[in-house]
Amino acid sequence: MAVIETGSQETRNKTPHKGENRPVVKQLKIKLVRSLIGRPRKQREIVKGLGLRKINSEVVRKQCPEIIGMIKKIPHLLKVEELDLK
Repeated sequence: MAVIETGSQETRNKTPHKGENRPVVKQLKIKLVRSLIGRPRKQREIVKGLGLRKINSEVVRKQCPEIIGMIKKIPHLLKVEELDLK
């Protein structure tokens, strides 16, 4: 019988060093600029799902298809700014 090694501890726990180039992670700063009073329930749920609570509250989220889809549903309520972080 042969023992199969699935990977050493060395290779599994490698973390990038400070000198290595990391890919640029695009993030979005999302700000609620309009009131939710009188808005349909679906729009209020989307705002809650983004993590926004009150007018002028801001959150930073990574740029992914799920977040972009939520933003496209309620662009009239939000102000979105793109951030480039390393």
